[in-house]
Amino acid sequence: MHSIKRDNVKLPLSAVWLMNSIAEYKGKQELYAKQSPQVLKSLVEMALIESAESSNRIEGVTVEKGRLKPLVIGHSKPRDRSEEEVAGYRKALDLIHIKHKSLRITPETIKELHRLCRGEAWDAGKWKEKDNDIIRKYPNGRVEVIFKPVSAAETPDMIKQLCLAYENSVAQLKYPDLYAIACLVLDFLCIHPFRDGNGRVSRLLTLLVLYQHGFQVGQYISIERIVEQSKETYYESLNKSSQEWHQAKHDVFPWFNYFLATILGAYKEFEERAGSILPARGVKTDIITRTIEKQFGEFTISEIEKECPAVSRDMIRIVFRQLQKEKKIRCLGKGKSAKWQKL
Repeated sequence: MHSIKRDNVKLPLSAVWLMNSIAEYKGKQELYAKQSPQVLKSLVEMALIESAESSNRIEGVTVEKGRLKPLVIGHSKPRDRSEEEVAGYRKALDLIHIKHKSLRITPETIKELHRLCRGEAWDAGKWKEKDNDIIRKYPNGRVEVIFKPVSAAETPDMIKQLCLAYENSVAQLKYPDLYAIACLVLDFLCIHPFRDGNGRVSRLLTLLVLYQHGFQVGQYISIERIVEQSKETYYESLNKSSQEWHQAKHDVFPWFNYFLATILGAYKEFEERAGSILPARGVKTDIITRTIEKQFGEFTISEIEKECPAVSRDMIRIVFRQLQKEKKIRCLGKGKSAKWQKL
């Protein structure tokens, strides 16, 4: 495969630094798991909700705020197409959490992830039947083709080659693990094997191969949420690294650096949350407090709720009241849409 089969890869210093930092965090992840199992339990729950929400929202699939938790954690029955996709993403995450050790990176595994995360769609688990283009839509209605993926006719064979090249590079220890993973995901996105849902499958695939190489951070911190928060950079780095991909003359490093920065960001957040929280204090209180600390100027309860998808509105109100009592924030009005500010 184009990225994976490269010879004599010379890693830039920036990438080496990022990889070293990630390796340090990876070494500490066991320690946190032993120290605060209760905190981790609630982080796992939050990561599930945030991952299912963000990965779908990047693709324009949204569900009502109050329905997220019942769908993802409570296994509530989906009411419509969007809810089916969010519940399906949760099933795909379950498969990865439980079976990552025994799942091989094969066309069948990729199809299964697609089948699950596309809910009951007619083409769930099937390669695309027609050629597709990756386009950019402009506000004035103009549409530009920014990348032409592999044709529908070539897709099954290209995916087979991709899986073999990846397994081969891992078996031969040809490249650092994180480089092999980033190349696998980039090549997958350039092949674009499905009619719809390629982005979601790429994120599930990322999680799965990270787990297989011992990077467990995605279980506690939603990598999908971090991608959503840096969506512009995500698309920009993909766009740069896919130029001349068909001729195997592309530059993997814009994408690789973005990928490493995302994983490192997740580990830093994991350390902040798992390393500094005393179980007594409650992880959700901590998340609300940190979100408020990040605000500039005035903000509303609804805005904080949007940034903390795994926390109930009641819990947010409790923390607001507590912080008001401690004179850390004050209310500037009355009613539901009242503005607040930090003191």
